[in-house]
Amino acid sequence: MVNIELYRVFYTVARCGSLTRAAEELFISQPAVSQAVKQLEGQLGTSLFNRTHRGMELSVQGGKLIFKQVEEALALLDDAENKLLELKTTASGTIRIGATDSIFSNILADKIVTFNEKYPAVRFELITGTTPETITQLKENKCDIGFLNLPVEDKDVNFTGTVAHLSDIFVASSEKYAALAGKSVNLKDLQEYPLLMIESNTVARRSFAAYTQSMGISLSPDIEVANWDLMLKLARRGMGIGCVPREYAMKELASGELFELNITPSLPVRGVGMALPKHVSVPFALREFMALFN
Repeated sequence: MVNIELYRVFYTVARCGSLTRAAEELFISQPAVSQAVKQLEGQLGTSLFNRTHRGMELSVQGGKLIFKQVEEALALLDDAENKLLELKTTASGTIRIGATDSIFSNILADKIVTFNEKYPAVRFELITGTTPETITQLKENKCDIGFLNLPVEDKDVNFTGTVAHLSDIFVASSEKYAALAGKSVNLKDLQEYPLLMIESNTVARRSFAAYTQSMGISLSPDIEVANWDLMLKLARRGMGIGCVPREYAMKELASGELFELNITPSLPVRGVGMALPKHVSVPFALREFMALFN
């Protein structure tokens, strides 16, 4: 079996012309250098150097015959190592991100733009889906990173932390429900009004149901919607009172089209988590993207 390190010692000694200088360059002892040369000579069955008072000279029938090939081989190996190192220290390639439409729009969009300005060579593949669908993508290694509505418990993906908090609130049209503005409304009394809620198969809806049920409250929606944008549109038109993360309704609240109801008790804060596939190395570009959330 070829021992690359022995050839690296041989090459360094040949280039330096001295056991002492080679030892200094290789950061090993002179006896270790001498022993490595003798070991390689023993394996090849020939003397590689002539030991002279001036130092180490390549032998005509040994060292000089193989020096050029050894030099080229070591250069090829160094080039291969550098290419691998470049993958770990250079932002290139494609980052496949899985998340819901709302997470992309409200949490990731600005981060993606910021990253692109710094690393324009990196491409993005945006994979839209529900949180359960994103988890499946991670498990099947079809996306490199996922952003998930919490709480989620799944030991088959690698959760790396919470990147944002979501405060679920109830919002209503400032025109149609003006009478409720500024008033304290009990959570259970909301059933007296038409309610807009996200679909029941979502993490947000399951979290809401678990909380209300724990308090002995049952709230059923009059309209279920597939996404937050549609809910906000219907709420603006007075179709009902919508339950939506405050962070996703900032524009409508700021414009006054919708107002936030003063609900007691308030709903618990949720989060958006970041997750990676298990047992997969993280390239430099993805590490740099993740760093934007620290």
